[in-house]
Amino acid sequence: MGTIEDRIQELGIELPDTPAPMANYVPVVRTGNLIYLSGVGPTPKPDGSAYIGKLGSTFGVEEGYDAARLTAINLVARLKGYLGELDRVNQIVKLLSMVNSAPDFTEPPAVTNGCSDLLVEIFGDKGRHARSAVGVATLPGGMPIEIEMIAEISD
Repeated sequence: MGTIEDRIQELGIELPDTPAPMANYVPVVRTGNLIYLSGVGPTPKPDGSAYIGKLGSTFGVEEGYDAARLTAINLVARLKGYLGELDRVNQIVKLLSMVNSAPDFTEPPAVTNGCSDLLVEIFGDKGRHARSAVGVATLPGGMPIEIEMIAEISD
């Protein structure tokens, strides 16, 4: 077990198994030393239930932050499943965060901080990344957030 996995244990995080894709796509594509992760959401919660709803109506920023944090855990689990060893991550390069938002909700970046903050907690400076956080009208299954990630890895 490497230092990143040690850090995950120190944080009390248990990485879940990652589910198979729900449609005709692959969860991870590698080109050169870049890994592109398809979008994932915050399911399931530790109690087995799912986040369903919109930010600004069903959920506030705090609950959205928690959903984004769970989404980060799912992204890291997907990376671990693909790489086997998280110490191969050189840099989290970019996130695209899509926040299922009520029309007047203006805080997608504050929600997305839940993901960004956890990536930095886990990877340190290697977790600092470029990012876009946008509000959208709907997401699959009514989930409140979906995030895609690009990471640079070593062989």
